[in-house]
Amino acid sequence: MLGVLTVVLPVALLVLGIWLGGHPNDLPGFLRSAFVSDQGTRVVDDAIADVQHDYYRPLTQAQLNNSAIAGVVAGLHDRFSNYLTPAEYGSFDTGTSFSGIGVEVTAQHTGLLIGVVFDNSPASRSGLRVGDLITGVNGRSLTGVPETTATSLIEGPPGTNVVLTYKRNGASRTVTVTREVVTTPVVASSLVHYDGKKLGVIVLSTFAVLGVHNQVRAGVDKLLKEGAQGFVLDLRENGGGLVEEAQQVASIFIPKGVIVTTRGRTQPTVTLYATGGAIPTSIPLAVLVDRGTASASEIVTGALQDHRRALVVGTHTFGKGVFQEVRPLSNGGALDITVGEYFTPNGHNLGGGGVKEGAGLTPNVAVPASEVDSDAGPDAGLTVALRTVAAQVK
Repeated sequence: MLGVLTVVLPVALLVLGIWLGGHPNDLPGFLRSAFVSDQGTRVVDDAIADVQHDYYRPLTQAQLNNSAIAGVVAGLHDRFSNYLTPAEYGSFDTGTSFSGIGVEVTAQHTGLLIGVVFDNSPASRSGLRVGDLITGVNGRSLTGVPETTATSLIEGPPGTNVVLTYKRNGASRTVTVTREVVTTPVVASSLVHYDGKKLGVIVLSTFAVLGVHNQVRAGVDKLLKEGAQGFVLDLRENGGGLVEEAQQVASIFIPKGVIVTTRGRTQPTVTLYATGGAIPTSIPLAVLVDRGTASASEIVTGALQDHRRALVVGTHTFGKGVFQEVRPLSNGGALDITVGEYFTPNGHNLGGGGVKEGAGLTPNVAVPASEVDSDAGPDAGLTVALRTVAAQVK
């Protein structure tokens, strides 16, 4: 009899376990909490399993996982939060040197609009021009694809080819471009004679390079030695980068005080101050901005404006008052998600939380949007900025 019980009891327990697994709500509360996984997680797993088992064409688990994560991020309706697949994250690069085709682009709903084509780059040799709209990469449409993902598809190992579909004057074209290691100009400095004054112009294209503040400082010191009596800091089309670099660049011109405060739901509140060693505040300064001035660029612009250290020239800025962190995942991909907001010294936040267009910064000296960008023809934006600084030189 004992032998029969030894055989029957495990079988009965197995059957009972299977039945309860399909009817978890029939368990008492304390047992349901102890033995049944989170129902939200379970329903997602069940849905993925059903798709993998019954969909009319086979899908790998990796494909389904990528789609599931991308769907969660898309559901945030946050244009600054993205999921990078393992392949996309592997080519993700924020440095000054990268393997690509040599263009600067602006995201559009239907693709990437080329704003700059680097000299002697694969793009220039392939005939791509400013104003071309890249609509597809290797047969994949870029409609609705986040900018980070779209640009990562174009980048890749040097010597490999990428097939681009683009539109020019409404006509669709295709070109094959061979990738190369491309070095992006980050800081450019020049001395300009305007209205009898010597004025320094510092063009900063990104804050995404560690140590870029040293390049800005070197350019400022060089121009001071050449007799610069005032400065224009050109942050047009500068999409931002590292908050710490923004702090350091602002500190070149602001001797003391708050530069920016950041805070998030799980992020501690952090206030960054001027680090010291600023040039004399008697040297006038203008910051030249446009709708492409965003994120870390707005941190610098907002700090200079709030401290009344500079006049802002141009259009309203982008309005990105949030910041992101890249979180690597166990599958080799990564989440690039919004984790907090930043505030100017006067407590002003510029963004719409990532889900709508932010207010941006209002310039002290407005320049029509059609004229502020250098690509639009004669550089009216720079001319106004130079005139603004020259008028303050004593």
